Amino acid sequence: MTNPLPDPRRSYPADATIDVWRAADGWALRRFDRPAASPRGAILFLGGRADVFEKYLEALDHWHRAGWSVTSFDWRGQGGSGRLSPDPRVGHVADFRPLLDDLAAFHDAWAAAHPGPRVVIGHSMGGFLTLRALVERRIAPDAAVLVAPMLGLRSPIGAGLGERLARFLRDRGDPARAAWRERADAGARARRQRRLTADLTRFDDEDWWYARDPAIRLGPPSWAWLAHAFSATAALRGDPRLATVETPVLMLVADRDRLVDPRAAALVAARLPAARLVRFGADCAHEILREADPVRSRALGAIDAFLVGAAG
Repeated sequence: MTNPLPDPRRSYPADATIDVWRAADGWALRRFDRPAASPRGAILFLGGRADVFEKYLEALDHWHRAGWSVTSFDWRGQGGSGRLSPDPRVGHVADFRPLLDDLAAFHDAWAAAHPGPRVVIGHSMGGFLTLRALVERRIAPDAAVLVAPMLGLRSPIGAGLGERLARFLRDRGDPARAAWRERADAGARARRQRRLTADLTRFDDEDWWYARDPAIRLGPPSWAWLAHAFSATAALRGDPRLATVETPVLMLVADRDRLVDPRAAALVAARLPAARLVRFGADCAHEILREADPVRSRALGAIDAFLVGAAG
């Protein structure tokens, strides 16, 4: 009897390496690399707020099997890349500039080590930071894919009032304190699952990895993170330099996304000279690449076709 193949979602590939990359200030970022034997190019994948690269091993495996060398890292302040808050469960940042600096420096080193074509794929906050780095001309990949990009935040009280409340509470207490309390009951878990993915088994993958290494888990954002995310995404939406981004961009948007604003993303896509927008309907939540197979397959198919055309 042969041994079953390793689960690509719950195991590290034997040919991958997990290491540390140090930023200019010495900060250690946990990184993942899986080179292809005869690469057709290289992909740098950037996750969202509170993400770890383990959540996207299945997608990285898909691209690797298609011939791409794949790389990812945990953002400063989350996953295996340390914390910016005294509370290790709170995702805190007062400004996204250090994360942009990390991305620019990491991208330069990654690009130097990988012959083209080179593609950056960013999910949620990673999509926002990718587009902002393109606008500021801090990275220059051959193509970019923005998956459910954080170009506006959803709020139960509306974005405008949500931003004002976040600024108010940031300025009237510890700005690094959690913006909401974590709940572990079944109802809260079910609501979180519905916001992220309809696929319960992929949703469970996250907890499987956190049980294996509790130190990489992150909880709610700080009030400072929330207030800055509102203002930073608004600033990017209004940036006239969007019209100067010549990099081919594929944007995947979930119309029923309850975490980021899909309408804001669609408006931004319309201002990018070389962007293609693919929209997903009621069967798709925020984590498009971790959705149920029909949605996920459509998303990966759109990305694969885009890579053939945009990155050779």
